[in-house]
Amino acid sequence: MLAALSSKTALTGAGMFTSIGSPEATITIFLDERPIPARAGETVAACLLRAGIAYFRTTPVSGSPRLPYCMIGHCFDCLIEIDGVGSRQTCLVQVRDGMRLRRQRGPAAIAGEHIQ
Repeated sequence: MLAALSSKTALTGAGMFTSIGSPEATITIFLDERPIPARAGETVAACLLRAGIAYFRTTPVSGSPRLPYCMIGHCFDCLIEIDGVGSRQTCLVQVRDGMRLRRQRGPAAIAGEHIQ
């Protein structure tokens, strides 16, 4: 079956992994006040990974840095604060121009709750 692919398809990468968003970074999001170029249509996780961000959050117990793992909303390793709302799954949220992101350090803050 693979032999049936044209050499043009194989060389250009067209096929299964074709970008669904803009090929150019035309909007800006902010992580911890740092501007990051983003492509319309991509997820926050994809944008931050493409930008080389070292970690998205730290774990509540050990403080270990975490990055997205599954990219489909099952693992919760990509949690980040988006526009003031904590524990958002970046792999499920598309970028919007001017988005304000903040890395979560430890447990997420919940309005009206005190977490120890």
